[in-house]
Amino acid sequence: MKYVERSSGEVKIENVYGENWLNWLYHNPVGQATLWAVAKRKFVSSIYGDMMDDPSSAEEIMPFVKEYKVDLSIAQEKKFGSFNDFFVRKLKPEARPINLDSLVVISPADGKILAYQNLKNSNFYIKGLKFNVASFLDKPELAKKYEDGAMIVFRLAPPDYHRYHFPISGTVPRSNTKIDGDFYSVNPLALRKKAEIFWLNKREFGVIKSPIFGDVIMSEVGATMVGSMIQTYQSTHVKKGEEKGYFKFGGSTVVLFFEKDKITIDEDLLKNTEKGLETTIKMGERIAEKK
Repeated sequence: MKYVERSSGEVKIENVYGENWLNWLYHNPVGQATLWAVAKRKFVSSIYGDMMDDPSSAEEIMPFVKEYKVDLSIAQEKKFGSFNDFFVRKLKPEARPINLDSLVVISPADGKILAYQNLKNSNFYIKGLKFNVASFLDKPELAKKYEDGAMIVFRLAPPDYHRYHFPISGTVPRSNTKIDGDFYSVNPLALRKKAEIFWLNKREFGVIKSPIFGDVIMSEVGATMVGSMIQTYQSTHVKKGEEKGYFKFGGSTVVLFFEKDKITIDEDLLKNTEKGLETTIKMGERIAEKK
């Protein structure tokens, strides 16, 4: 899978975690039957998540670090009691500088990004299939505010830093709205085959109310082998760059929705998305500004 390295503009090919397994699940008839019957089920991800909490799983850390070139020098801790301890590692504050301009939206996570300035004028992943905001939020009345707004999708692969942060400052509810669902993979190999995954998977969201950017929806989406999404924020008044929570083992996704004409997404992100290419992103980087 090709993507754009934002810092250099170079097109690269991703080393996909579990690529052969994903191809079998989503492109082989026997694999697809297995996916429907077993792999998307919560208990499979829960069992695997429990395995990643076991102290014996720590043996998998260094082979994983070497295979995917994970930089442990920027982690606050260097020793981990389990693979999940490593997976949800915190980074040194200086490792992810925050753009503090009050008119700028920052990336809430490390990963790869797709950006859409106006959902009504955009196809999402598969030509002809529109992203269904109402189905995703499971609240048709709320969805109307965002149907012609902007959407930004952040895909976190297993080697990425898996804590997510607030992209803007504002006020938030004490808890997220939770929507039950399945645990399909959110890897592009899966999404190209089954684009509706985003409104089939378990997910949750909250509204960040901002005098500058309006009501911004921030949603976290579960995926295959994601044991859980843990919200860590305490206050209802939050600052840009503050930690919101983390995903336990597995790749997953953060999705932001903005009302129409509230932001202008950075041009490089839009152009790459139009070409069907994700762009690498780091938490704290600028991704958009107030319109």
